[in-house]
Amino acid sequence: MRMKKKVLSVTGMTCTSCARAIEKSVSKVEGVANVSVNFATEKLIVEFDESKASIEKIREAVKRAGYGVLDDREETIREVTVPISGMTCASCARAIEKSISKLNGIKEVSVNLASEKARVVYDSSQVRLSEIKNAIIKAGYTPLEIEKTSYEDSHQERKQKEINSIFRRFIIASIFAVPLLLIAMAHVVGLPLPEIISPEKHPLNFALVQAILVIPIVIAGYKFYTVGFSRLLKLQPNMDSLIATGTSAAILYSIFAIYQIAMGNYQYVKEMYFETAGVIITLVLLGKYLEAFSKGKASEAIKKLMGLAPKTAVVIQGDNEVVIPIEEVETGDIILVKPGEKIPVDGEVIEGRSFVDESMITGESIPVEKTPGSKVIGATINKNGMLKVKATNVGKDTVIAQIIKLVEDAQSSKAPIARLADVISGYFVPVVILIAVISALVWYFTGSSFIFALRIFITVLVIACPCALGLATPTAIMVSTGKGAEHGILIKSGGCIRNFAQNHNGCFRQDGDNHGR
Repeated sequence: MRMKKKVLSVTGMTCTSCARAIEKSVSKVEGVANVSVNFATEKLIVEFDESKASIEKIREAVKRAGYGVLDDREETIREVTVPISGMTCASCARAIEKSISKLNGIKEVSVNLASEKARVVYDSSQVRLSEIKNAIIKAGYTPLEIEKTSYEDSHQERKQKEINSIFRRFIIASIFAVPLLLIAMAHVVGLPLPEIISPEKHPLNFALVQAILVIPIVIAGYKFYTVGFSRLLKLQPNMDSLIATGTSAAILYSIFAIYQIAMGNYQYVKEMYFETAGVIITLVLLGKYLEAFSKGKASEAIKKLMGLAPKTAVVIQGDNEVVIPIEEVETGDIILVKPGEKIPVDGEVIEGRSFVDESMITGESIPVEKTPGSKVIGATINKNGMLKVKATNVGKDTVIAQIIKLVEDAQSSKAPIARLADVISGYFVPVVILIAVISALVWYFTGSSFIFALRIFITVLVIACPCALGLATPTAIMVSTGKGAEHGILIKSGGCIRNFAQNHNGCFRQDGDNHGR
């Protein structure tokens, strides 16, 4: 039996009930030994027997549950703009495009003759930037220094777009919710309304204006309905299902009230709940924004750790010193590190003598002497001498990359209390719906009006929110592990934080110290 552990990025989750639904679906795949979904980090951690299960089957299980899985390639898609010299006409641009497009992993290539630049979108897992440059050279032209690389952190970019989208929808909903609430409640608090929409003189206009104002709010919160009702149909209701059901009941009854007003039953002018639905959607959108924002802020520690490593390296090629992006450095390259510069990758000193500040890794404030044969760590600072370093570990194999992976794993892990919260929230939503239905029926059959029973039904649905239950602990773990990493303290998992007060051995350690402190 060969066990394998894999971490996948999941999309489409809106609450911890979603995480629970994914865990149930994936756990049914034959060969899956352990599965954990962290709502805060949107990560699926699965351990499975390779002889029975596969990543493809696991992806299908997630999709059957109604959610998406980011392809590994989506995480490795990059875009570069390469300045090129030597082009004289459109044929030159075409020749370069043909040469680059022949490489595996090239998604898109466009050469602009006027700006003398090539824009290339490529899969970094299939083709290296140095190969793209070589393709340009083979075409007979000279690639210059890369201007910039984007998509270095596709997850952060995706999350920022999500945060911006939610914020825009909240603003749109707020613009219409405020006047909707004022119009609906004006007669209650004694505020004057224009005669044309006065509930006493023009009740139908009063009702129609509210209906018109609630439409853009519903559109802004459309995901509550698409996701919520989809989960209901799959018998896996989540928080969105509560919002969708409650607000739909309010809106549908309000539409019925408009019909009654149009028929002359003016007493229904006080039986409309458009403002209830509109304000609920707006406030929940605000909550979603604050939730997404807090999750984004909590994961910024990873971004800061990535920023510790230098972006370029000076590689000795023959008699020349060539500045190349750090991604192009390969094992065996000879790198020149000048005084005051960061060492680009892990390696071994082959020439020179200096002192290196390794405090960001080991916590040792005194610089360590380095001579030929000494090991050096990427992102540490060369203090006073010139060093020639042979690269031994690059990319994901460097110490700083391993630290980043450790922090990511810790942020994705679940403390026992978080697992309990997920289990509770998984049952919470259907129980809330059941309680809402029972409450409404009890009030109705004990003599209350249908309107009052409906009000009870909506109230129970919209005040119940399991998200705080399932989000609080994962977010706390993300923040604590990230802050710890910034100060040189590595935390293996969320469970270690819980156990620290009782027995901290093996849970916490200073960077570079394997003995535990």
